[in-house]
Amino acid sequence: MPKEDITLQLGKSSIGTLIHHTAEVEYMFAEWFFGKSKPEEIAKPSLTDLEELVKLLSASNEHLLEAMKDLPEDEWHKSMESPIGASTPLEAVGRLMYHTGIHAGQISFIQKHGISQD
Repeated sequence: MPKEDITLQLGKSSIGTLIHHTAEVEYMFAEWFFGKSKPEEIAKPSLTDLEELVKLLSASNEHLLEAMKDLPEDEWHKSMESPIGASTPLEAVGRLMYHTGIHAGQISFIQKHGISQD
């Protein structure tokens, strides 16, 4: 993605805010469904700095993958309560994939039709 696209916006959504939101949700799901708390040392990136946002997204994805690897096999199908309702970790991964896919589509749409915030 070209660096200048990060500031494209359509309505209230910008590409930068969608990338940031996607990373935050990965951290939330890691905690809610896999018991792995968000690291305290993570700095909040600028919503207009593509490099910082990609680093955050990579870190959140790695954090989630580590949490998934640490979950014992017999825990994957156990329902648990979360702020978004009851779900198994396996179902949560499906929800997260759907969530990320929706935002990836929004990012593509914004790239085609968005207006620069600059």
